[in-house]
Amino acid sequence: MTATRTKKPRVLDTEMLYDLLLGARTADMVTLLFKDGRVEKGSLVFNQFKGGGRLINVDTETSLDFLVDELRDVRV
Repeated sequence: MTATRTKKPRVLDTEMLYDLLLGARTADMVTLLFKDGRVEKGSLVFNQFKGGGRLINVDTETSLDFLVDELRDVRV
């Protein structure tokens, strides 16, 4: 018998997310993966002291405010 394993989405700890967000501030495009399943792309504005930021997508002319607690991963 083989056991079936469901792949659980990777969720980073808060300290790791802060490090990734701080490093991604200068990137042209960032992908944010949210705990609720959303995936959003854009340019990043991050305020580490407030624990959140804004993702701006100039192609779709939208912006999204977020808190670090809402994220599960950050990709540059």
